[in-house]
Amino acid sequence: MAFEMIVGLLGLGFLVLLIAIRVPIAYSMILVGGIGVTILNGPAIFMSQLKDLAYIQFSIYDLSVVPMFVLMGNIASQAGLSKELFRAANAWVGWARGGVAMSAILACAGFGAVCGSSLATASTMGKVALPEFKRYRYKGSLATGTLAAGGVLGILIPPSIVLVIYAILVEANIVTMFMAAFIPGFIAVVFFLITIAIYVRLHPEAGPARDPIDKKEFWSATLGVLPVTGIFGAVIGGIYFGLFNPTPAAAVGVFLVAIYGFARGTIRLPQIKLSLYDTAKTTGMVYLILLGAEMLKIFMSRGGVPQAAAELIASSNMAPMMVLILLLVALIILGCLMDSLSMILLAIPFFWPVVSELDFGMNVEDLKIWFGILALIVVELGLITPPVGMNVFVISAMAKDVSMRETFIGVLPFFGAELVRVGILIAFPVITLWLPHYLSG
Repeated sequence: MAFEMIVGLLGLGFLVLLIAIRVPIAYSMILVGGIGVTILNGPAIFMSQLKDLAYIQFSIYDLSVVPMFVLMGNIASQAGLSKELFRAANAWVGWARGGVAMSAILACAGFGAVCGSSLATASTMGKVALPEFKRYRYKGSLATGTLAAGGVLGILIPPSIVLVIYAILVEANIVTMFMAAFIPGFIAVVFFLITIAIYVRLHPEAGPARDPIDKKEFWSATLGVLPVTGIFGAVIGGIYFGLFNPTPAAAVGVFLVAIYGFARGTIRLPQIKLSLYDTAKTTGMVYLILLGAEMLKIFMSRGGVPQAAAELIASSNMAPMMVLILLLVALIILGCLMDSLSMILLAIPFFWPVVSELDFGMNVEDLKIWFGILALIVVELGLITPPVGMNVFVISAMAKDVSMRETFIGVLPFFGAELVRVGILIAFPVITLWLPHYLSG
């Protein structure tokens, strides 16, 4: 085995060790990448790369969409948009058995369409929905499991920050990825609603029905959500139909959400300042992880690790579908250990070269889209998979009267629904690819 390969494999093992002892992923990747390049090429090469690498990475125009979508989500949270979404959803389906849980799923989907972050969706909707679950005496595991699972919708339903980063990593079109995510995201919402309906039929006491609200309250809630629908339509509709690119679309979204907040009286200068501060903090974290991922990618490429992995898979004579399933399982396991963005940045530079060499009967652009959507779905699964599902920790911290064990039990039916969705999308790639082909053709 070549010296470079040995160094690369040792570096990979050291990275796993750093992550296991809870060193932040960005620092872990920068440290391993820096030490690795220094060993392989000398300190002068490393310092030369470090001088230019940050500018090269951060000056990518497509990345400017990240702070804009983060800011839109922060302002939306401050503006009370989540309350209007949940109120409307509760008016529509809250009367049914398990209706409050269904309302939470619909509201999570709506907020995820504006926010684009799973953890933010889970925490924001948790604040709004948990009191309603307690009020109608829902079983604790159903309440917290629903919110933890509903939070994962923020990753896939456009606009999604993780989807943007994936598109940049594999050099895919961001707009095309947003188009491809729409139908799988819709399927997730439908499957979650069916899961709740089946669960409360088997366990009627878990999600009792409530009396329908009067017509005045129904129409008030419905009209209250129209501005939110308009914002989503302006941002996503504008992207889908080519009116503007993702970055201008995000700027339009920020403007409209801010106007909405000012009109409702929920946004003032202190809330704007807080949103800008949170955006700067989150964006700084994202960009630092991006820098670390690029340094690690350079080191691993020089060590030949991704190339060796691709060659090993190619020579193993394994069926392409089996290789794909093994990679997706690996992503689920990784999702138990780190956040979704870090996982995508760490895994995709290794996994994509392997997938791109396999024959799935489609061109490379379609393969980028199909694999990307599958990867993001299993990233979602990682967020609710024991023992370290991030969304479960977020919701458990908010629901003090429900144990984490109960919450993990509560997400199991949704986990099963997600596995079914993954199986369907693997078996029928056309579900993912139809809308991008239709809108671009």
